[in-house]
Amino acid sequence: MSDNPPSPPDPAAEYAARLAARRAAADRLRARLDRLSLARLAVFLVGLAVAGLGFAAGLVSPLWTLVPVAAFFALVARFEMTRGRLAWTERAARFYAAGLDRLSGNPAGGSDGARFADESHPYAADLDLFGPGSLFERVTSARTRAGEETLAGWLKAPAGAAEVAARQLAVADLRPRLDLRESLAVAGAEVPGGADYAGLAEWGAAAPEPVAAWKWWAVEALGWGNVLAWLGWLLVGTTSLPVLVIGALSLLVAVPLVPWSRRVLAPIERAEHDLTLLAAVLGRFERESFSAPRLRELQAAARAGGLAASGQVRELHALVNWLNARRNGFFYPVALLRMWGVRYGLKLEAWRARSGPRVRDWLRAVGEAEALSSLAGYAFENPADVFPTVEDGPVGFDAVGLGHPLLPAGRCVRNDVRLGGADGPRVLVVSGSNMSGKSTLLRAVGVGCVLALAGGVVRAARLTLSPVAVGATMRVQDSLQAGRSRFFAEVTKVRALLDAAKKSDPPLLFLLDELFGGTNSADRVAGAGGVLRALVDAGAVGLVTTHDLALTAVTDRLCGAANVHFCDGFAGGELHFDYTMRPGVVPHGNGLALMRAVGLDV
Repeated sequence: MSDNPPSPPDPAAEYAARLAARRAAADRLRARLDRLSLARLAVFLVGLAVAGLGFAAGLVSPLWTLVPVAAFFALVARFEMTRGRLAWTERAARFYAAGLDRLSGNPAGGSDGARFADESHPYAADLDLFGPGSLFERVTSARTRAGEETLAGWLKAPAGAAEVAARQLAVADLRPRLDLRESLAVAGAEVPGGADYAGLAEWGAAAPEPVAAWKWWAVEALGWGNVLAWLGWLLVGTTSLPVLVIGALSLLVAVPLVPWSRRVLAPIERAEHDLTLLAAVLGRFERESFSAPRLRELQAAARAGGLAASGQVRELHALVNWLNARRNGFFYPVALLRMWGVRYGLKLEAWRARSGPRVRDWLRAVGEAEALSSLAGYAFENPADVFPTVEDGPVGFDAVGLGHPLLPAGRCVRNDVRLGGADGPRVLVVSGSNMSGKSTLLRAVGVGCVLALAGGVVRAARLTLSPVAVGATMRVQDSLQAGRSRFFAEVTKVRALLDAAKKSDPPLLFLLDELFGGTNSADRVAGAGGVLRALVDAGAVGLVTTHDLALTAVTDRLCGAANVHFCDGFAGGELHFDYTMRPGVVPHGNGLALMRAVGLDV
């Protein structure tokens, strides 16, 4: 995607203005609630006075009591409506405050995706995709587990060029829609940890358990018959015979259906709280007018039989809400007489037969829409970042002004990186002293690939790449429990990357940090040379870092390899780095200088 749609030049200013507006609105609503509370108290006292004048003193008609009673209930309704608006406004204020935190480099309060962490994944741990301070935490705004799972899946599995292009169009369409993201952030009930609808999807997809039609009519008729028989016996003075006869018939019909209704109701009766969020998210997406084909496809997927998914979910929510009314102590006798559990088991089974198989489609649409919205929000908050050009062809990665997106913009030093393509180097051997920026460069390349192939914007002035599979060795750890040294763990992971490179489609882009640093220099040079040669022969491209200058000689024996380096300076007892990549081999190290700087006598 070559054209980047316009976006606000200063998202922080937009967030700050909206935050101030929401907080001011919240203050006004709190003041209104105080006035309504006082008004309710005044009307209540007036009602007591009118009741005393009418019923005790007989000075006015008792019917006048209806006036303050009506006014009181109107004020109660107005109070509840205002309280709901206040809750919405406060959540909107928190949405913009969280946005300002993200822009300042302190994301907090959202999901960090730690449950998606996978040590066996070829790059997730190496590139800090999940966990505190991760890329996922920085990007996600999903409120459902489906949205989080979709975004995590995109970050862990690169898409092809056509799919990336479709996502980019959708992200560009969503990027300026700040009102939509605000609405999604505050819609429905608050569900800490993300609403999980896996149980709902399984329930909807399960084979229906139909019940004979006459039992529907029998439950409905006998339920009303029970109520009328008891009312007649208690209030009118009819005999108890109708109570006994209809009650016996009700038991004959209902008791065999109780196990069936429990199977139908068990997966769904606790979902009332989560359903309000799902209906609100679906409804908000349904009302939006999109131009991107992918977003229109998702809207179409959220419809079934000509009915909007949000309406069907609201219907389901109403059924579950009425089902749970049986837990109310005052209503329980009526629920018992009307065979409430069986009755709503029949209603919910009818809903499932009609709409249940489509629940998975709705959740897929919600998950993808939330993932795209997350990428769009990230793009809005980083207006200088660009959509990369992803195109099929020779494996390559060509970036101008590439930086790491998790670094504050003011401290992010950018570098040009070119790999593969028509005439670029296949391997860059990056030498440099400790803390000079070698590992950060590798992570910037890796995260750039991840974001690019997920459909998002990247921290660069320009990036062109082919679809690649990323593999990295940057967070390799030893394991006491497994009896595995760090070196053995690294060798094992490198072997996995080699196997992946031989059968990888798309080709592998490898990021090897301090390759074989756990062994002696001779073995390191020989082993690294063999590994890099095998990777290049398998069609891979990538970078390898080292502070062992002996390893830089591998470029003399490996066609398509080039040396680049980061350097440093030492002045005034302190090390200084400019984090700028330069061609060639680093001219010196800083190990001894660093040891002396911290007081070691070496």
